[in-house]
Amino acid sequence: MQQFKLNDSPITYYISGREQGEWCLFLHAAFVDHNMFKAQIEYFKNKYNVLVVDIIGHGQSTDTKRGDSIDKMSAWIYDIMKAENIEKAHIVGVSLGSVLAQDFANRYPDAVSSLACFGGYDINNFDTKMQKENGSSQMLMMLKAMFSVKWFAKANKKISAYTEQAQNEFYDMNVRFPKKSFMYLASLNSMVNTHQTKQRTYPLLIGCGKFDIPMELAAVEMWKNTEPQAEVVIFEDAGHCVNMDVPQKFNEVMEGFWGNNL
Repeated sequence: MQQFKLNDSPITYYISGREQGEWCLFLHAAFVDHNMFKAQIEYFKNKYNVLVVDIIGHGQSTDTKRGDSIDKMSAWIYDIMKAENIEKAHIVGVSLGSVLAQDFANRYPDAVSSLACFGGYDINNFDTKMQKENGSSQMLMMLKAMFSVKWFAKANKKISAYTEQAQNEFYDMNVRFPKKSFMYLASLNSMVNTHQTKQRTYPLLIGCGKFDIPMELAAVEMWKNTEPQAEVVIFEDAGHCVNMDVPQKFNEVMEGFWGNNL
């Protein structure tokens, strides 16, 4: 993939191909980088124009200036799309990436061909009790990271992936996450329960792995109740980062979802 960076933006992004008709954008989970989508990049590079980014504080997106934070990600992504003459894209987010994908869709709905979110929750209708539980879990993980990134990564890989191979790949990326980058995540809650869900002009797919935590399975069910038109998929033999646990099945699901909604 070719690596790029715009002026006045900390976000490093990568493109594979510009010859295909449609674009797809993949947004990764917290504490890793765009390489969590290496199986998707390889699979789709000759079928779609593929765009991936390193979220602020992750991967190569660490050259920041004062005031940069994750709540600006949607604007930075939109600037990238304009610079690359991308009118619309299929947006795919996993975990943290699903939050950013929804925030982008809230702000720039006309730039969305379809929206797919895995290992996430409906940020426009997030249950208060569930939000507190999620916040407490995140705080505990952060404390582990402050003590030791290796300890944090070792614990996090078991939460984030189900198969041994995916866990090891997640760990190898997670262990490189800089402690200072936690500060860029501080404004994440500003995206939650801020917007009202408008009638979507694009298809929505939501899901998670069968072996994800019970709260995630409940979050998917709650989201489906709020938006019954959404398609739902629960991946067998997968945990939180479904694209890493069952990459072939994930790729087939995405290809079918995009193909059925042309």
